[in-house]
Amino acid sequence: MSAELKRVLIEGFQEEKLREETYDESWAQIYAAKQNNLILQAGMIGCETKLDKLCAVVAVGNVRGYIPLEFSGVDDAHALRRMIGEPLAFKIVSYDREGDTFIASRKDAIEHMEGMTWKRLEKDAVITAVVRRVERKALTVDIGGIQLELPVQEFTHGWIEDLREAVHPGDHFKVKVVELDKENKKVSVSKKAVDPCPWPDCTKRYVKGGEYVGKVSGVAEYGIFVNLEPGVDALVPHMRFDRLRRGNRVLIRIHEMDVKKQRIHGRIVRKL
Repeated sequence: MSAELKRVLIEGFQEEKLREETYDESWAQIYAAKQNNLILQAGMIGCETKLDKLCAVVAVGNVRGYIPLEFSGVDDAHALRRMIGEPLAFKIVSYDREGDTFIASRKDAIEHMEGMTWKRLEKDAVITAVVRRVERKALTVDIGGIQLELPVQEFTHGWIEDLREAVHPGDHFKVKVVELDKENKKVSVSKKAVDPCPWPDCTKRYVKGGEYVGKVSGVAEYGIFVNLEPGVDALVPHMRFDRLRRGNRVLIRIHEMDVKKQRIHGRIVRKL
């Protein structure tokens, strides 16, 4: 019996149903992205050398893609390898259907996102930031293709000794645009400006001359920071005989409360 006769003898057979079974969702997504200049996103799963070029490896479904170093948006191999495991945005540059691979550019995607972000940015707008790099006193965050520095002073109310203990690459949070110069492409953001401020409400809970229990949140050359509640830290002098570390519980006496500068000064009565 011929193949054509077999098809005729299957009641309910429809040719388009057979074609649907061979439909490849991964390649359809790649074709659409290439034809419509769309941005895709996938996790970087490794590094390989292709045609003597170091490439980031990504995948759209079961199709592997390669982002050459010069298309990666970073300057060297070390920076490229450091992104392994992170999600990467990219545009399709070319594809090889028979080879089941594609070439992509993260650089093009970032430039596209950056251009769109500059058009939409407005002062005082609240937007999403994604952490790219964490240092002791500063973060590098991405706000849509634009990478900028967020200093520790703009991260939260109160004192943070080391941001590396509080934030990790890939973390997301809202920030407020506090400065914007589109002409010169300068922008500053603040996470602290989005978070509820404990001042001046906290002054209802503490009085000059009062003694309160706190926890050491930081030790600096010029003094010790003692956390009284989230976002409220008092600055006190070093103790004469005891050396304190972060996490130590102490009893402090408040000498001064400056609402305008949002500062509390006092001294340690004793270590608890």
